[in-house]
Amino acid sequence: MTERCRLYLITPPKIELAVFAETLNRTLGAGDVASLQLRLKDVPDEEIEKTVEVLMPVAQNADVAFILNDRPDLAGRFGCDGVHIGQEDGTYAAARAAVGPERIVGVTCHASRHLAVEAADAGADYVAFGAFFPTRTKEPKVYCDLDTLKWWAELMVVPCVAIGGITVENAKPLVEAGADFLAVSSGVWDHPDGPAAAVKAFNALF
Repeated sequence: MTERCRLYLITPPKIELAVFAETLNRTLGAGDVASLQLRLKDVPDEEIEKTVEVLMPVAQNADVAFILNDRPDLAGRFGCDGVHIGQEDGTYAAARAAVGPERIVGVTCHASRHLAVEAADAGADYVAFGAFFPTRTKEPKVYCDLDTLKWWAELMVVPCVAIGGITVENAKPLVEAGADFLAVSSGVWDHPDGPAAAVKAFNALF
């Protein structure tokens, strides 16, 4: 029996830092969250640095790993717990060199079993499959099916993350298929009862 599925939280597309830090603190206090990925697109490095300085202590104080999206160079420089790279963000080897041997490197593999096996063989700490559902956060390049999750869970030891349009309402099949983590953004931040309620509801599901 594998360990229970856990929540992998992704920041919303737009962050008002002072307000969001408070919200994040309450959200992480509402239940088990494995990691927080900071995803900031098309902003200067200074803004990323300022955001990391404010949000990373909030995550780490809650025993939540702080992962930076796309930028291994900055993740290494700012001392983040890890980095998540897409297929266009350079190689796993380059990301590993940038962050060092102790930190987390996760790799987007879309719906490709081949890319996932390559990433795992190279040493990735997790692979991410998706999107599983339509999402407002970003336009999915491809959609992934539950069979890929089941196949991975049965054969591989490297953890897998399911991503893309996941909400409390549609998450159960992904958990049953063997996802180790569910990566969620709007499904938490836009939850009708608020993000803390969403974290509680996901943990009840797990």
